[in-house]
Amino acid sequence: MNILVIGGGGREHALVRSIRRSSNVKRVWCAPGNAGIARDADCPNLDVDDQAAVLAWVRRNKIDLTVIGPEKPLTMGLSDKLEQEGYRVFGPSLSAAEIESSKVFAKEFMARHDIPTAGFEVFSAARAAKDYLRNQGDRPLVVKADGLAAGKGVMICDGPDQALDAVNEIMEKGIFGQAGRRVVIEDLLSGPELSIFALTDGYDMKLLPTCRDYKRAGDGDVGPNTGGMGAYAPVDGVGEELLRDIEDRILLPTLRGLATEGRPYRGVLFAGIMMTEQGPMVLEFNARFGDPEAQILLPLLNTDLVAEMASIAEGSLASGEMDWHDGCSVGIVACSEGYPGTPIVDRKIKGIDDAEALDGVQVFHAGTRKAPRRTVLSAGGRVLTVVAQGTDREDARTRAYEGLGHIQFEGMNYRLDIAGESRFVAASKA
Repeated sequence: MNILVIGGGGREHALVRSIRRSSNVKRVWCAPGNAGIARDADCPNLDVDDQAAVLAWVRRNKIDLTVIGPEKPLTMGLSDKLEQEGYRVFGPSLSAAEIESSKVFAKEFMARHDIPTAGFEVFSAARAAKDYLRNQGDRPLVVKADGLAAGKGVMICDGPDQALDAVNEIMEKGIFGQAGRRVVIEDLLSGPELSIFALTDGYDMKLLPTCRDYKRAGDGDVGPNTGGMGAYAPVDGVGEELLRDIEDRILLPTLRGLATEGRPYRGVLFAGIMMTEQGPMVLEFNARFGDPEAQILLPLLNTDLVAEMASIAEGSLASGEMDWHDGCSVGIVACSEGYPGTPIVDRKIKGIDDAEALDGVQVFHAGTRKAPRRTVLSAGGRVLTVVAQGTDREDARTRAYEGLGHIQFEGMNYRLDIAGESRFVAASKA
């Protein structure tokens, strides 16, 4: 099979490496790719925002399966365009992907289908949002931009003053552009978090190992939200009873609801879950593999990923259970100076080969680009994800930080507490 992966981040690098392991694959392309992906796949000069150009390229190169990594092409309807032309694609339709592209749609959808989530209100005018906040007393709240904001559109506020500032930034100053025309203001949930991924044909599904990611920029979960600073999988202490509860109360009702509303979901569905005293509740849905979760999960997979994705693209799950490595996977994201604000880029990166020479360690490129003389430069906020597999969480964590110790570029920063917390304990409540 000839495979095209759309995207150029750490998630897509992990997808490319996993796809290459398939015995059914003849050639792998990735557009636009990055400096690391270019070592594992061909990276054509293809504008992935130009759907006509993508379709022509797929036709010319006889692509058997297109795998869409990031959210933007999904929200531009690339999956629909490819399917309309008779090509197989892994990634949900434009209408199904609205579960991620609109926070307002997602929250109202969950309310319609009795899917547990935080209480919320929706506002399309800053004045109305501010009037609401002035009557909420001194309690923590979350303000979310409706549209896509590269993982930065969620502001956790300790009280109404911070929430008022968030509304001002999003709706009046327009820091997220059109994505902030509407906001969701919701109750702040508390408890341990889980990232749950399911491969699905829209009706049936296969769960991937549980994962925990770290969104806040600083150690101890402080500072602004980011696209993700690290993750580990599987999360110890999560039993079958809890997973069945999440499946029965959240995942299956979501798939049934989308199908009922004429939006059957095919691809990978990502649910961000908070384990509250009332049981599991949805923080958000995403319509693709997470980043950095994909980098942590996919190296654990023994099953042929291409066979799974191709079956879903044809309309049904592959038969049989998925097989996963024993042990644990931990990943730490190395970021540029200035992230999650304006990153300082074009810094020379050293030590990648030394890190990957360590047993069980891989380095996935995100914001990188090639320069002359085999030099790799930083080209974004999140630059690399250093991932390690180990016999357990502590072993994998030690290996990952050892690998990260070989990486050097000016202004590099990362969290020191990824996968360092005590055992996850959460009770399922009906």
